[in-house]
Amino acid sequence: MIYKIRVILDSEEDIFRDLEIEEHATLEDLHNTVTQAFGFLGNEMASFYTCDEQWNQDEEIALFDMGGSEVRLMGETGMTDVLTEESPKLIYVYDFLSMWTFFVELADIVPKEDGRNYPNLLFSFGELPDSPPEKRFESKPSIDFDDVTDQYDDLDFDENWN
Repeated sequence: MIYKIRVILDSEEDIFRDLEIEEHATLEDLHNTVTQAFGFLGNEMASFYTCDEQWNQDEEIALFDMGGSEVRLMGETGMTDVLTEESPKLIYVYDFLSMWTFFVELADIVPKEDGRNYPNLLFSFGELPDSPPEKRFESKPSIDFDDVTDQYDDLDFDENWN
């Protein structure tokens, strides 16, 4: 079977690529396909993240094991392990210094066509900008820190306790 996937750059402009990749491919294969489709060299660190229907980020699946905590690796994670009709979305981040962020969504699962090479770039829309779109974090802190610190003024705190 073939996974038809749309990969959308997180930007105000519509910039996306429609890809086909075999279901037995790994996330590292998908990483390589995405970097080629968008014209990246593919030599930067990257990760996929599982997410829910509202694109809330969950588990990281990294390109390399950087040590420290145990993390799933792209080369050891199959497409069918994380991208299904029940959970059709992933977040992909390329180049952690620039933070190119993409939304990956499974559009369809279809039979393999004889004579067609996979992975395959089906459709390309929009030009990748020279630099990643600026991230705007909309959420506001639920605590007004000025109000909170005012509550501690009368607690007899000794600044020179040491």
